[in-house]
Amino acid sequence: MTSKPPPSSLDPEIAARLKRGADGLVPAIAQQYDTGEVLMLGWMDDEALHRTLTTGRCTYWSRSRQEYWVKGDTSGHVQHVRSVALDCDADTVLVKVDQVGAACHTGDRTCFDADVLLKDALPTDGGGSGAPASDQ
Repeated sequence: MTSKPPPSSLDPEIAARLKRGADGLVPAIAQQYDTGEVLMLGWMDDEALHRTLTTGRCTYWSRSRQEYWVKGDTSGHVQHVRSVALDCDADTVLVKVDQVGAACHTGDRTCFDADVLLKDALPTDGGGSGAPASDQ
């Protein structure tokens, strides 16, 4: 049985905008603020987002441990928050951070270093524009 986190102190105006999954979570992408490097994906509920916004450190909700964790508290690989934004659908959070050390629990700089499925692909539409078709 999963325990429900305590009520959140997240600003009600922000909370009203969030579109959460059935589990009450939104994906949170951590990106290096100055290079644009995508570091990792974590999960936040309202309280994790509140803590991230107010402490300047990324706080995530661990789905496996059912508890909050602050990136770097045990590893020393801290994420200092530089900015936080919602995507256009308000269902994903982008946290631009200054990453100290590795972002991935494996010790890699990012969680996306080890298993590249496609690299430097060229457009195959024959049109040469390289612009993807709109999905809207």
